Amino acid sequence: MGAVFRKELRAFFISPVGFAVLAMTFGFAGYFFYIYNLGYGMVSLTYVFSNLYLILLLLVLPVMTMRLLSDERRNRTDQALLTAPVSLTGIVLGKFLAAMLVYAVSLSIVFVFGLIIAFQVAPDWMTIFGNYLGLLMLGGLIVAVGMLISSFTESQFIAAIGTFAASFGLLMIDQVKNLFSNSSLIASVVNFLSVSQRYNSFTVGLIEYDNVFFFLSMQALFLFFTVRVLDRRRWA
Repeated sequence: MGAVFRKELRAFFISPVGFAVLAMTFGFAGYFFYIYNLGYGMVSLTYVFSNLYLILLLLVLPVMTMRLLSDERRNRTDQALLTAPVSLTGIVLGKFLAAMLVYAVSLSIVFVFGLIIAFQVAPDWMTIFGNYLGLLMLGGLIVAVGMLISSFTESQFIAAIGTFAASFGLLMIDQVKNLFSNSSLIASVVNFLSVSQRYNSFTVGLIEYDNVFFFLSMQALFLFFTVRVLDRRRWA
């Protein structure tokens, strides 16, 4: 797994993808911070996080995950990877952790904003950390979903569009409850699966273990599905 992790981390910055992820996240976050915090003198980073939330889900994460496995198929290196002396779980986890490290670094800009605010007033570090952790948990889910979608195709464009559609679907799942307002069963299922509702608790600095467990278990589930897809391809 370590070798795959190091290889994938290098690949992020050999190609423009890693720099694009950092540039987009830093650029949009900096823009929102300049507008709301420096421009209007706001102390809270709530507007930065709420705007960055949509940018990450609908733009940054689809771009970051589009090449994770599709690139191997396009370059015809997937068979060499699948027959390498490393488990399929190690391959998937190595790629996943490399993507998550790049993503975590891109989000770290929010702590710089907190330090800037600290020169004037004491920032709410618990809320900043809660938002950071929430975006990290939610991003991990999208990365896992994106890896699964990327394993089905050799087209990076199709993988990016598929991950965008999945992210958009997760954002819109709460609307299903409004369409079936008379069904308590559907409302209960939607409330359980709603990533928006689970993410919202992080935005106020409230870290609930059931929400952390939900995101981690869903990440593990989609990574497991990706391993099964690769296993089927190896023996096909």
